[in-house]
Amino acid sequence: MNASIDKVALVTGAARGIGLAAARRFLDEGWRVGLLDIDGPALRAVVAELGEDHRTLAIECDVSGRAGVAAAMEELVAKFGRIDALVNNAGVAVFKPLLETADDEWERVLAVNLTGPFLCTTAAAPIMAREGGGAIVNITSISGLRASTLRSAYGTSKAGLAHLTKQLAVELGEMGIRVNAVAPGPVDTAMAKAVHSPAIRADYHDAIPLNRYGREEELAEAIYFLCSDKSSYITGQVLAVDGGFEAAGIGLPTLRGAARG
Repeated sequence: MNASIDKVALVTGAARGIGLAAARRFLDEGWRVGLLDIDGPALRAVVAELGEDHRTLAIECDVSGRAGVAAAMEELVAKFGRIDALVNNAGVAVFKPLLETADDEWERVLAVNLTGPFLCTTAAAPIMAREGGGAIVNITSISGLRASTLRSAYGTSKAGLAHLTKQLAVELGEMGIRVNAVAPGPVDTAMAKAVHSPAIRADYHDAIPLNRYGREEELAEAIYFLCSDKSSYITGQVLAVDGGFEAAGIGLPTLRGAARG
């Protein structure tokens, strides 16, 4: 019998991209999955496409509001009775110069990317604790580990989430709840394909030791591992899944150019 058959995961920002890939990964392992997203129509469409009515639940919710998060947890427990893993993936981005970033844009990015995981975790942790514990994975970003242009709001929110991950690991460990983070580097999501010009993609390739973008499925593998029993003694960690992007310093593009020459 599959030991995962009774387990339940909640994935936020699950209507597309990394969140949807993570949800699929849990389903592949026999888990039941709540897919949560602010985009109700898109969410319901992908859940219908999955064709797993008895093992999936579409939950429309804005993670930045406590009342909505509480209602989402109630809906999940009403259908599945428990929660064993929470993936805090929902996020928004504003890529603008610092002096062009409006107050409301700053506040919205922090509300979704940092307050959202806080609210979802504080709502889920007591439910997890009743069943002996669980695992939480926060999706940060390489932008929270290294500074870059146009990312004052986004990078700061993700850096805060990386530290929140460690705080939660320390405070929830005695409840049997492990908390880790995955920090994606450039990933071939639909958004990246839409906004990254050929020149930008070439720049990223030059700066990444593995010389390519990551795939959504590769991020999902890391997320699932950190939620599974195979990572049972890992907590408080931020795992960069980035092809070596964060580790690389200056000089790589020049060396590659010399080698090509």
